[in-house]
Amino acid sequence: MFYPLLLKPPVKDYLWGGTRLKTEYNYETDKEKAAEAWVLSCHKDGSDIVENGELAGKTLPEVLELWGDKAIGKNAAAFPYFPLLIKLIDAKDRLSVQVHPDDTYALKNEGEFGKTEMWYVVDCDEGAELIYGFNREVSKEEFECRIKNNTLPAICNYVPAHKGDVFFIAAGTLHAIGAGILIAEVQQNSNTTYRVFDYGRLGADGKPRALHVEKALDVARLCPPERSAGPIGKPEQNGDCTSTLLAKCGYFTARLLDVAGSAPLCADGESFHSLLCLSGSGAVICGGGAVPFAKGDSLFLPAGLGAYTIAGRAQLVLTTL
Repeated sequence: MFYPLLLKPPVKDYLWGGTRLKTEYNYETDKEKAAEAWVLSCHKDGSDIVENGELAGKTLPEVLELWGDKAIGKNAAAFPYFPLLIKLIDAKDRLSVQVHPDDTYALKNEGEFGKTEMWYVVDCDEGAELIYGFNREVSKEEFECRIKNNTLPAICNYVPAHKGDVFFIAAGTLHAIGAGILIAEVQQNSNTTYRVFDYGRLGADGKPRALHVEKALDVARLCPPERSAGPIGKPEQNGDCTSTLLAKCGYFTARLLDVAGSAPLCADGESFHSLLCLSGSGAVICGGGAVPFAKGDSLFLPAGLGAYTIAGRAQLVLTTL
């Protein structure tokens, strides 16, 4: 029988991470740094674990194998494996400048999907900025030259970051999260990244982290970003809930929900629902039961679950396919 799953995410301790995911969002890790929490993940590099109900202790992939394609919905079942990965990212330091391939290139060269993603800026320090594409059109020769002579930042498009900003990062877009930014990221289920500039930092082995120049040259869009920052929809009021469409593409649809009371929703046969609580608390009520949630909690609602209600005062990211 389907029911809402409360998920425990794997936590990654990349060198640029901070501690907010531990201290503010209560994610468990024995590492000093908590750079990323993979709040919806069936990826081989880290899968969520179910925390509630009769399936508690099983991984999300195990549950979906048990439940079958009806649990992910018609849209997700069209993909050869679970198509989404959702993260909370705490960038205490700046991330490397990087680019991701599209599906065709990644499936041929990496054995997994490419990566198109969306960033929602949950919080950031005053004066924080990020890299979003190039500041002008460049040739492949100039791109390669600047990578090799460490002058790539001169042609990067630096954008101030503000709480509530939205950035759509299509595959091939040069990008980097800056220092002091906390981001909710919705992306394709891929961990393929081509790094092109890393500020001379050393990895855990004491050596400079590898760059992936040739592959980046193959896939990078050598132009400014095609989309401006910001959600693609206007806030829409429906009873006790304000819904804002953040991003929509062939891989995902993401909305920001501000709930102050109760919000009726429905997980039909088309897609599962993923809920990530950014602030506040409440409960998901369906079928006569309730699953409480608080800041940082992630819930997977299977497709076909039907009508449910979010009750409480909370801000959440709702992601569907």
